[in-house]
Amino acid sequence: MRWIRRRAGGFSPRAAAAVSAAALLCGALVAPAAQAAPPPDTRLTDLVNPFIGTENEGNTYPGAAVPFGMVQLSPDTGHNTGYDHAENHIRGFSAVHISGVGCGLGGDLPVLPTTGDITETDYARYAAEFSHDTEEAHPGYYGVTLDSGIRAELTATARTGVQRYTFPATGKANVLLNAGQSLHKTVATDVEVLDSRTVRTTITGRGFCQDTEPYTLHTVTRFDRPFDSAGTWKGGTVTPGATRSTAGGERNGAYVRFDTTKDRTVEATTAISYVDAPGAQRNLRAEGGSSFDRTRRDADTAWQDRLDDVRVRGGSETQRRTFYSSLYRALLAPNIGSDVDGRYTGWDQKVHRAVSSDGRFTYYQNWSLWDTYRTQTQLLALLAPREARDMALSVLRIDQDSGWLPKWGYGTVETNIMTGDPVTPFLTNAYRQGLLKGHEEEAYRALKKNADGVPPAGSPAVGREANKEYLADGFAPYLKGRPHAKPGDSDYDHGPSATLEYALSDAMLAEMARGLGHDADARRYAERAQNYRRIFDPDTGFFRARDGSGAFAGPADPAKSEGFHEGTAWQYQWLVPQDLPGMVGLIGGTDAANERLDSFFAYDRLLADPEKTAREVWVNGPYDYYNADKYNPQNEPDLIAPYTYLSTGQPWKTTDVVHAALTLFTDSPTGMTGNDDLGTMSAWQVLSSIGIFPVQPGTDTWGLSTPLFDRVDLTLDRRYYPEGRLTVRAEGSSGTDRYVQSARTDGRDLDRTYLTTGELRHIRELAFTVGAEPSRWGTGAGAAPPALN
Repeated sequence: MRWIRRRAGGFSPRAAAAVSAAALLCGALVAPAAQAAPPPDTRLTDLVNPFIGTENEGNTYPGAAVPFGMVQLSPDTGHNTGYDHAENHIRGFSAVHISGVGCGLGGDLPVLPTTGDITETDYARYAAEFSHDTEEAHPGYYGVTLDSGIRAELTATARTGVQRYTFPATGKANVLLNAGQSLHKTVATDVEVLDSRTVRTTITGRGFCQDTEPYTLHTVTRFDRPFDSAGTWKGGTVTPGATRSTAGGERNGAYVRFDTTKDRTVEATTAISYVDAPGAQRNLRAEGGSSFDRTRRDADTAWQDRLDDVRVRGGSETQRRTFYSSLYRALLAPNIGSDVDGRYTGWDQKVHRAVSSDGRFTYYQNWSLWDTYRTQTQLLALLAPREARDMALSVLRIDQDSGWLPKWGYGTVETNIMTGDPVTPFLTNAYRQGLLKGHEEEAYRALKKNADGVPPAGSPAVGREANKEYLADGFAPYLKGRPHAKPGDSDYDHGPSATLEYALSDAMLAEMARGLGHDADARRYAERAQNYRRIFDPDTGFFRARDGSGAFAGPADPAKSEGFHEGTAWQYQWLVPQDLPGMVGLIGGTDAANERLDSFFAYDRLLADPEKTAREVWVNGPYDYYNADKYNPQNEPDLIAPYTYLSTGQPWKTTDVVHAALTLFTDSPTGMTGNDDLGTMSAWQVLSSIGIFPVQPGTDTWGLSTPLFDRVDLTLDRRYYPEGRLTVRAEGSSGTDRYVQSARTDGRDLDRTYLTTGELRHIRELAFTVGAEPSRWGTGAGAAPPALN
């Protein structure tokens, strides 16, 4: 079908007493095993609903893209990030979108078909009304009928967006190409009608959440037949017959006109390049020669091939739709940044070629690293390792070109949005997953420079902004109101969470240093990984901000704490994956930790009514970051927290909490948890549904929990996974059985709650036997994911 919119310590007596309540949770969340898998010939693209997350600030987009494509051709309705399902006017179909971001970004070159005279140049005023009843979305395709009677359809290749407009019979069928308005601040544009079928634009824009350095996008749009007339506009003035218009930040664009009294269909292909106009032309020649229908079929095939790497059996149809829609979103970004000839614009704003010591690679861009290092990075390493390798090489190129590693990169610029040091676990994960062969020392040198210093004043990067104080005192100070030295967020505004992120990254870098034989560095970084202890307040039993003098700052109440980026001390207390035993010791031992976890997740209430607890007791707003003592599944800081029970002797509670959180993902427009953040939340859903999760981001440790489905078959790249496949089974799963009784890998007993990537490479099956009651599986000595030393 297509999506058409219609209007405390080991196994305790207390835990055993809770089993009857837990059985209620089982019935609510685990589908009967008798439910079949999709037939082998099912096109998994038919299970994807691109409208999921387009309402309630999930900030996804329903338009056309291919996996990791440079182009995301999608409607903009007036929402700051593009499309909002609650709105009913389309301002244009623009070429660039970033899935799930929290601030306006992209929206370049909104194109809109209209009829009649052109009297408005502001797309908020000429926006076309539509009904959701006429919308249709499918991986690689979007269609809608506007109230004007025009049918608009979109599809895409990697570097082009293809449009098909079916007009009423009229002598004034227009296509408006708006270069001067977008989802960010436009600072300069140039529009030129090159001939009777082609329009070129150059768009320079800036801004993401705050001011940023500018970037430039070049587009070439080629129509399938000559237009009868054309013109341009600047500001509010329309100039028929004009062929070129340049502008600063004001409105600027071009229009073309067709007579559709005999042939009502107009097709157009827009190619983009971040390098130059000739690059866009080459991309157009390489990818723009097919018909709309052929391009649509090719896009669907590209998505089918990707989705087919994961085949699930069991679960309800709704769960399967939700799962494959999450997998689809997790494969939308990062995005290709190099042209077909291998050229790309680096962060030094110079043109480079994507060639490494071992040959040509694809250069990628758009790095929401603070988000993606926790989930999506690992999912791509598992399912798309060749692309993930090129992505890691692209990040190293940013250091090579600009002098520093990225934090939150968009296109060709650093935005410095978010805090901490997310690039370190991103790259150490690539190292631990075997993606950096031949580049290990290059990566290590860049990471060491980043970990031990700060970028120079002339660099746009902020890096570890508070590193001077962190290295001297063991913590990043919370300096409220300190002026920002560079555009973007500041680690000084978020001292305690920056400290935790730095310490996590130090631990991951210590592991890499040890693996490469840099033993002295390894010892030094491992010691710094213990700096989380420097911000622990024994009087409150929680992490807490410290000011420049070293005194604890802000309210003592951990729910009202200050200085934690998009979270509270309650939510950040579990962000010590490198040393959970040490963190547990700080708060009073395993029993105290389990009691605190139970309070954090409202565990007793969750057992009685998991879905209600997840929606009404946990934090349940996409931007409700503060003043909370409960789990926030809507944001990244505590995404790992449900898996903490693996380290406190109660692994069955991880299954309870994870499966309750999975009920928040549905197949409706509101079916996202918070902003998707370039696939971060979607990757959490996918990995948690499979039953393996990266509990120590930056290493190769996968925590285990009961899968959502009876069986998941993964097809893996033999270059990285010699067996070529992995099957995850939940044997005996039913509506009342969900707790792991035992686990086996290729028939061998597994008493641990984790596996490593090295182990996954050499097994073909991970099998769980499940039952109605919690068991002692995973509760013995050595069962928990080990602390990093």
